[in-house]
Amino acid sequence: MRTLKDLDVKGQRVLVRVDFNVPLTGTDPVTITDDARIRGALPTLEYLLAHGASLVLAAHLGRPEGPDPALSLAPVAERLSDLLGRPVALAPEVVGEQAAAMAAALAPGDVMMLENVRFEPGETKNDPALAQAYADLADLYVNDAFGTAHRAHASTEGVAHLLPSAAGLLMAGEVHTLTGILKDPARPLVAIVGGAKVTDKIGVIDAFLDRADVILIGGAMCFPFFKAQGHSVGDSLCEEAGVEPARRALADAEKKDCRLLLPIDLVTADSFSPDATVRPLRGVDVHDGWMGLDIGPITATAYVERIMSAGTVFWNGPMGAFEMEAFASGTKAVAQAMADTDAVTVVGGGDSAAAMAKYRLTDRVNHMSTGGGASLELIEGSVLPGVHVLGAL
Repeated sequence: MRTLKDLDVKGQRVLVRVDFNVPLTGTDPVTITDDARIRGALPTLEYLLAHGASLVLAAHLGRPEGPDPALSLAPVAERLSDLLGRPVALAPEVVGEQAAAMAAALAPGDVMMLENVRFEPGETKNDPALAQAYADLADLYVNDAFGTAHRAHASTEGVAHLLPSAAGLLMAGEVHTLTGILKDPARPLVAIVGGAKVTDKIGVIDAFLDRADVILIGGAMCFPFFKAQGHSVGDSLCEEAGVEPARRALADAEKKDCRLLLPIDLVTADSFSPDATVRPLRGVDVHDGWMGLDIGPITATAYVERIMSAGTVFWNGPMGAFEMEAFASGTKAVAQAMADTDAVTVVGGGDSAAAMAKYRLTDRVNHMSTGGGASLELIEGSVLPGVHVLGAL
């Protein structure tokens, strides 16, 4: 894959696609509640600046349907300016005469940011004219937005065909780490797959059935597996479309050198609410009127033991409804084990990353992916347009 070392950036304007889709709160002022994605781009930006480039940054924020002042990148530009220790000028538009004039005036070491690229309807349609407008702003292109690499958009794929292009440090690190755990992991390789829907992650389960030593299933996605085995699921969230894929995965696991483990006890409740009546359940047959909302303590202990004895661990998806304290124990136990194990640990973004942040354990894993959807698609073996165009995979 082409990386920064393949580009001579001195004296060049570099269009850098970054992932600054950060959470915001408030209206006046707007506050960034988590700047991890901005900080994640700093190594690439600082490398380019140190090597004599000027930067034109492109990013999206939210899912606007046209220009929306509430989703302006103004607070992001301000925060990035603080982190870089230099001004970051925000263009009043995505492309156009003003953006072009600002880009043309950049000197080495200068940084500007385009407005939210999704203000342009052609962005998500990978419009060739918009891609060309991006290309006209710069001499080189760097994509460091792994979280959007599974989308063929104008700023992630289209423009890369029009300029000498390469992966940023974050992008290259994500691809290297995630492909590495599939190709040559330290053994045993343990995959922890949780969340709500089997259909969202059956591709990941299938990939790990061929490569992992153990797969640990948690979250609501365990219930289609239980239903496929003939257990009662009560009022638990059970994706009907996931039952047959779960049945097939169980059958496949019997034929392969991979153990697919399900919970053996649960935490149940009579409603999905913080003030619900909570009852531990030995076994997994959930009574009518009750729902399973977390793995039980026996299961959590068994899963922790697997993590602690692993050589490599990949985790994507919570073990229960961890946003409510009564149903957070399973997810917390897995998060703490990820921090404590001597294994190579990779967290696949999304809710798992949120759990690590909630328990202040983020800096105690080897790799925290910035792209939940992109990381899963890469593990499934899908071609990521934003990566493929850079000469990789």
